[in-house]
Amino acid sequence: MRTLSDRTAHFTDSVIRRMTRISNKYGAVNLSQGFPDFDPPREILDRLKEVADGPLHQYSITWGAQNIREALAAKQKYFTGLDVDPDSEIVVTCGSTEAMMATMMALINPGEKVAIFSPFYENYGADTILSGAEPVYIPLVPPEYGFDPERLEQAFRDGCKALILCNPSNPSGKVFTREELLTIADLAERYDAWIVTDEVYEHIVYAPYRHICFAALPGMKERTITCSSLSKTYSITGWRLGYTIAPPEVTDRIKKTHDFLTVGAAAPLQEAIVTGLHFGQDYYDALLRKYTARRDLFLKGLDDIGLIHNVPQGAYYVMMDVSEFGYDDDLKFCEDLAARVGVGAVPGSSFFNEPENRYIRFHFAKREETLNEALARLADIRKKIR
Repeated sequence: MRTLSDRTAHFTDSVIRRMTRISNKYGAVNLSQGFPDFDPPREILDRLKEVADGPLHQYSITWGAQNIREALAAKQKYFTGLDVDPDSEIVVTCGSTEAMMATMMALINPGEKVAIFSPFYENYGADTILSGAEPVYIPLVPPEYGFDPERLEQAFRDGCKALILCNPSNPSGKVFTREELLTIADLAERYDAWIVTDEVYEHIVYAPYRHICFAALPGMKERTITCSSLSKTYSITGWRLGYTIAPPEVTDRIKKTHDFLTVGAAAPLQEAIVTGLHFGQDYYDALLRKYTARRDLFLKGLDDIGLIHNVPQGAYYVMMDVSEFGYDDDLKFCEDLAARVGVGAVPGSSFFNEPENRYIRFHFAKREETLNEALARLADIRKKIR
């Protein structure tokens, strides 16, 4: 038999998606894979119904319909102050997953190095490997998830061409400070590196923290590729709508890569989400209030049970320390948690490059009654897992 690809020989399936299947198997409350159990905004759904009866069922422009790119540019200007050309600096993709993959393939040559903060969303390492590059991991140290600037600089000294920066961070919920971002910006300038950002949780940042768009820092627009998604902001994870914002010469390359990867994102969904992109500030204020309430409810519930966790500054994930249960294998712990307690979580080891089995990740993008049910089940955790 002919051999298969060496690049993918060591890949596993997504642990996050696997935990959804395990949660479903045991009827567990699924706090593993990060999708809501509530509907998108009614205005978007009503627009989708209108679009379904219209003519937009064939290919859109490969890199995104004109109106969605213009709406994205206007939104970016409002929130960051950046002027973005919708024609030469934006590509609409099939989710931020494809946005990141298209970006990596457009930027990185086989044999080059890419720096990744650890813990990290599992796709980043895979995208680097699929690009033929070598991932170089920079630890974010729990519980605050800060980084050592010297260690990051060493990665650039060793030849890293790019850094992947998730802000707010999945899985830790860290929001990078302005000082941290300026440190990264200085190193990017000094070592002529690209910064590839994942900013899908930009509107879910809890007071007193705030999101700072990396490309809006002085001198950074020309060396930043912003990857983002509409999934989390508008509760449409199944629509798979993402985008990149990048300098024209990079966008031109991303357009071509994107074309051969997926041709284009779904035309009816692009049209429907334009309604959401025109929402005013009140929508984003309400979104943050809702997630702040869910965070507070869930963290208080964990505290009442006596479970140790971090306090996320952004996004909708919390890392819980499960050291007290004595497991050497956090995947086995999560399987037992689903089977015996009835709550789904993701083993933290799937996010860390370092050997780490102390943590599991919950998400709280759920209705309050769902979170309360999960907490009621977790109240008996010490009786069911020993």
